[in-house]
Amino acid sequence: MIGMTTSAPAPADTTATHRSLADAHARLAAYDEAIIRTQIAVAQIAAPTGEEQERGAWIARRFRDCGLAHIHTDDAGNVIGRRHGVEDRPPVVVCAHLDTVFPRGTDLSIRRDRERLVGPGINDNGRGLAVMLALAAELDGVRLRSRHPVEFVATTGEEGAGDLRGAKHYFGGRGRNAHAAIALDGAGDERIINRALGSRRFRISYSGPGGHSWAAYGAPNAVHAAAAAATRLASIHLPSIPRTTLSVGRIGGGLSVNSIPASAWLEVDLRSTSSTQLDDLETAIRRSALVAVEAENARRAFGTRPLAVEIEIIGSRPCGETPADHQLVRAAVEATQLAGRTPDLALASTDANAAISAGIPAIAIGAGGRGGDAHTHTEWFDNLHGTTGVARALTILMSVAQLAS
Repeated sequence: MIGMTTSAPAPADTTATHRSLADAHARLAAYDEAIIRTQIAVAQIAAPTGEEQERGAWIARRFRDCGLAHIHTDDAGNVIGRRHGVEDRPPVVVCAHLDTVFPRGTDLSIRRDRERLVGPGINDNGRGLAVMLALAAELDGVRLRSRHPVEFVATTGEEGAGDLRGAKHYFGGRGRNAHAAIALDGAGDERIINRALGSRRFRISYSGPGGHSWAAYGAPNAVHAAAAAATRLASIHLPSIPRTTLSVGRIGGGLSVNSIPASAWLEVDLRSTSSTQLDDLETAIRRSALVAVEAENARRAFGTRPLAVEIEIIGSRPCGETPADHQLVRAAVEATQLAGRTPDLALASTDANAAISAGIPAIAIGAGGRGGDAHTHTEWFDNLHGTTGVARALTILMSVAQLAS
């Protein structure tokens, strides 16, 4: 756990807030088809990780249509807009990530398959972005107001190698004093992600002289070193409690079948719920990489140049937890029950990781409906009971931001 105690003041009466929001819930339900149109529209704007500008500009225009204040794009490419509260308090943050795993040039057409919408990014995170916009429009500061200001943030770099770039930048700077954060990510109306799965990713690179497979035989072989490192990594003992995983996800190198490779590399994904395990296993990964290069160099012919090794961290996502008895989680649990669903406290890696590591209470939730096949070209979304998830999100938000009369 990082930055928060296990006890917290009692939440505002979530049941009373939920009942007071009846008219707002009805308006959002009536707006359901428009939310779906928004979801389709945003999913069809290319936004590979690191290239979110076009989608970000589209979101900024929609923020302006919602009447948000102080709309701007920060140095990390996050698009930010604020709805003022009736009091000068730290803001509650609602965020949804802009980026997708799909490279530029991917066919982003969305098709209907009976009750489903099918296409890249329709769920992750077209749904989160569309519902964030719906909440921003409904919380208009006139018919629906909150005591805390609410900051709406479309973040960059949430996926893969993006390494939570946008969320880390925001919560490490402008958002460092936020009252709480709610990340909207994909579909669903039961899961409440209050535990942040930590990860570290490494690229291990070997380089040496190389040469002809016959004439230069005896020169150290970079691929042999990379393969030996992968073998050692696969043999590292991993605890089941706390759950920890390690895998070599990619490996490559060499010039041709009849050449001694001058270079080779492998990429390693390490995940755990424990920062201590991440630290300990990083040490083991580095040791394995060094032992592999030392063994290969020990076999090289006299007078040949040795291999060198470089170990680079290419991703680091912090772990942590917003305790189950914190007012944010308690409000989310009660709102889920009020929506007729069974709360499921869960563990995942989302933008909430960055907030939790900065000491800010945070959760990630789905934005209604059902989805599947994420990160594939057959990704799908089914709007079954989609309005329930939207209503749940509004109840959680207004319980934490505190509904103002």
